[in-house]
Amino acid sequence: MTRYARQMVLPEIGADGQARLSRAHVLVVGAGGLGVPVLQYLAGAGVGKITLLDGDTVAEHNLHRQPLYRMDQIGQPKALAAAAALQALNPETEIVAYCEWLDPANAPKLGGASDLVLDCADTFAVSLTLSDTCRDSGKPLIAASALALSGYVAGCCGAAPSLRAIFPDLPERGATCATAGVMGPVVGTIGALQAQMALSVLLGLSPSPLGQLVSLDAARWRMGGFRFDGAPEPARPLPFIARNDIGEDDLLIDLRAESAPFSTAARHIPPDAIASLRPPSGARVVLACATGLRAHNAGQILQANWGGDIALLALTH
Repeated sequence: MTRYARQMVLPEIGADGQARLSRAHVLVVGAGGLGVPVLQYLAGAGVGKITLLDGDTVAEHNLHRQPLYRMDQIGQPKALAAAAALQALNPETEIVAYCEWLDPANAPKLGGASDLVLDCADTFAVSLTLSDTCRDSGKPLIAASALALSGYVAGCCGAAPSLRAIFPDLPERGATCATAGVMGPVVGTIGALQAQMALSVLLGLSPSPLGQLVSLDAARWRMGGFRFDGAPEPARPLPFIARNDIGEDDLLIDLRAESAPFSTAARHIPPDAIASLRPPSGARVVLACATGLRAHNAGQILQANWGGDIALLALTH
């Protein structure tokens, strides 16, 4: 146990705490800029089992913020490359890697098998899907996002409100690292905070990070945060579904003006026309877009004018 000696000397950990970490099973969704520091610190701390999910491959333009990977690994599945590096870092940690994307079809099984879930994917659909899964199963979720020179990390679900309670309304448009840019140390800092929150939850430290949001503004050298223990859950949250959950009687709406409808059964309606939509009685409306952002916002507009069932579908991946 000499590799853990410097953390076991902490009164908050000790031998009992280290044993708790060795028995823990953590699900990490995403092995990119956030996932890299999360995975390294959790494996380094001696977490017993890490299930890793990522459907992407190693790309050169990501290496500035994903220093776990090497130039000779470009094009390799990111989950497998990360798993190999983590096994070399700590052979005592069991790494189970899946080269696939998280969606509403696989989230319940993967989340239900773990003690703690970390959202390192930084996409609207994945974040809300994980939040819904953890809220329903009572599992804690450490969610995070980073872009440009800022980011946040939040301890959700379990005994705390969900991510939807913190952010009941989403922005009209979502920037990405490709469009807005991002600095590696910003993502690394947020990922390290995620790992710290995760270890604190697994160790049962007090005060709990569940119900806490921490923010970073690296442009102005500021950190902030707040507790959200009493944040109310949305009365009618709009769920994401997988493609294989689409029913024959669903009314499919593709909101993307830039693409043909994703299905021959889908109608193309722009988001600004959703308010006038009047679906037939008893139908479920499925709103689809690339990332889920337009679908979520359009769903809230439709929900204000119509009382029927609405589901969301993210078409990316």
